[in-house]
Order: sequence, then structure tokens, then C-alpha cells
Amino acid sequence: MTPQFYGVSGIFILIVLVFLRVPIGAALLLIGVIGYAAVDGARTALLTLGEIPFNFAQAYSLSVVPLFLLMGIIAAKTTMAGDLFRAANAIFSGLRGGLAMATVGACAGFGAICGSSLATASTMTQVAVPEMRRHGYADSITSGVVASGGTLGILIPPSIILVIYAIIAQESVPKLFAAALLPGLMMAVLHIVVILFLGWRSKDDMPLVEAMPMAERVKALLGFWKMGLIFSVVVGGIYTGWFSPTEAAAVGALLTIVIGIASREVTFGLLKDSFGETLTSTGSLFFIILGAFMFAAFMVQSRIPATLGDWIIAQNLPPVAVILFFVLVYLVLGCFLDAISMILITVPVFLPIAETIGYSGIWFGVLLVIVAEIGLITPPVGMNLFVIRAQAPDITLPAIYKGILPFLMAHLASISLLILFPVIALWLPGLLY
Repeated sequence: MTPQFYGVSGIFILIVLVFLRVPIGAALLLIGVIGYAAVDGARTALLTLGEIPFNFAQAYSLSVVPLFLLMGIIAAKTTMAGDLFRAANAIFSGLRGGLAMATVGACAGFGAICGSSLATASTMTQVAVPEMRRHGYADSITSGVVASGGTLGILIPPSIILVIYAIIAQESVPKLFAAALLPGLMMAVLHIVVILFLGWRSKDDMPLVEAMPMAERVKALLGFWKMGLIFSVVVGGIYTGWFSPTEAAAVGALLTIVIGIASREVTFGLLKDSFGETLTSTGSLFFIILGAFMFAAFMVQSRIPATLGDWIIAQNLPPVAVILFFVLVYLVLGCFLDAISMILITVPVFLPIAETIGYSGIWFGVLLVIVAEIGLITPPVGMNLFVIRAQAPDITLPAIYKGILPFLMAHLASISLLILFPVIALWLPGLLY
């Protein structure tokens, strides 16, 4: 049997294991080891299995992950998210749909610190949903804007998922952070455009809320200083070259703790819980990445990426057609897999092909994250939807599904614009680096 046969069989078995609810890390590791042994012998497979964790543990760049996680966890446990929502509301107050726009702005801002879509959706459900419902917003609008706005958390830097992609694809974290900033802001603007359309079409679903007095606006905007300072130091430090991503993550985590202590919000117990949650999340995530490295090694040995790339080139397909095919695959996978799983499984196969037909790995990473975002808000998995359902059980799933549909247009428009105009993602990293 050929290496390609083992590769295709491994991918198929992996999908079956995922559908059977086998943990994704265990499934990747199991298929990687067995597949590698089938192609190149058990001895070589075991040597590779021993070498990967050793190299993995020495990777200095991986230390950025727990530091960014810690920063986001502490920010989520304090009142920073509430302050951010009030500041965003001060900007949009008096407009129809102003509370929904403020939620998008708060999701974008909080995602810039947190780097996690689920944490952003969970936090904003607690902060923004009660306020929108109190002012008469329909449950579908309320849940839809939080679920879709929460996806901005994995795109606007610093982003955990971009760091993971950088590790798998061996790309520059600072360049990826720079490349994701403008698409992230574009996504936020497109969400606001959707809200304006919904407010025009169905005014009863988004009642006009009385404008906030100027004194309250100023007070709310001044409350933004905590998040503004953290974002400026962390992201600004990376873009200006003051810090490496790892140094910026360490400074950001320390700054978040210091601000929390100075505000008398961070206690020893909260800090202890935050460190424990960070350790648990980091361990789970690193086990998945370890399995992904083993699976990627198997894919290389099976020659699936090279064979598939040669076949695509032989078909003389336009590069855009190949990218649209990848997008379609990701949209289907997003109905069943979470974003990190999709990236870990597909990047070893799809990235070499994208680079062969002339696309930058930096651009492809941003596109992949935007497409992966859709998987967070589409059934039957749609993790953001279930986060909202768990936090607000009186909102029905049909209402949540109804609310998310209009915002899918913002995601699809972002994908289209990024494919048509790659410069949206490539201009800033080209300017800075």
C-alpha cells in the first residue's frame, strides 16, 4: 500500500473518531503515531514521538500562550468588561441599535485583551445581554450580536488561535498580529452595518434608547482607561518592536494583575483561581498541539500535501478557485469541529498548497481564522451559541439561531473582501516589518 493510501485512511479515521467524541488531542496523537508507523516503521514513529515533546518543551515561543490566557482570565474576572461596555455605549448612545453596537465594540475591545472567543461571549452575555433585554431588545437580536461579536475575540490581536497557527505554520507571531488588526476592525464595522440594517428593517426589535447625558458619557469613557492602557502596552509594544510577543504577554499579564490589585478587585483567592484555570487550560491546549505535531509529521510522511498540491496544479485551476474550495471545506467542518481543531487538522495539508499557488502563509492564517469564526456560531456545534444558552437559559435555541443568521453575512462579506483584496491583511505587516 502507498503512503498516500495510509494518509487518506488516517484522515478518514480521524474524522470518525472526532464524530465519536474522542478528545481531539488523543485522536490526533493516536492517528499520528499509528499512521507514521505504517508508513515508515514503528521504530521511527516512536523516535519521532519522543523527539516531538522534547522539542515542544524547549520552544520559547509557546510560553506566550499561558501568559495571554492568564491576562484574559483575570480581565474576565474583574469589572474591566463592564467598564468597556459602558465606554462603548457612551459612543453609540442615542442611535437605534446603540446598545447592540456597543456590544460589538465591547466584544472587539475585550477580545483584544482576552484572545478567546468563548471567554468574550461568556463575559459579554453577563454584561450586555441583561442591559439589552431591559431596554426591550428582541432575544434574537440580543443573542445574535453577542454570539457573533464574541468571534472577534479570536481575530483581533493578541489572539491565542493566531499564536497556535504561527506555531503550526512556522510563521511570525508579530506579523500575524499585524495582519489580523485591519480585518478585525473591518469585521467589527460590518457587524455595525448589519445592526443598522436590522434597526431600519424592524424597529420594534431594537427600540430607540434615550441618549446618555454628556456628563455620563465622559465618565463612562474615562472608565476605559484600564483596557486602553493594557491594549496600548501589549499590542503597541509588539508593533513598535519594544517587546517580543512573549515579553508583551508577560508585561500584559503583570499589568492586568497590578491594575486589578490597585482597583481592589483582584484578591489572593481570585489570583489563585486564575492561575489554576490557566494551568488547566494550558495543559489541555498543549496536549492538543502535541497531537497535532505528530499528526503533521504523519501527513508529511504520507505525502498527502505534496500529492494533493501536484494534483491541484495539474488541473490548472485558478488560485481563487482553490481558496474558495478550502473555504467551503472549512465551512462544512465548522459545523462539527471547534476552531482550534480545524486549524490543527487542516493546516498541515492546506497551507503547503496555498503557498504553492502563490498565497502568503500570513494572509492564509488570517483568512483561516475568519472562516473558523463561522464555526463558532453555526449549529450543531456553535460553541458561542451554547455559551449564551448556558448563561441565559430563558433564551430559546430557535431564537439564538434566528438571531445569528443576519450576522453570518458580515462574516461572509469579510471573507469575500479578504480574497478580493489581500492587501487588507498584508499592508500593515508589510509596513511594520
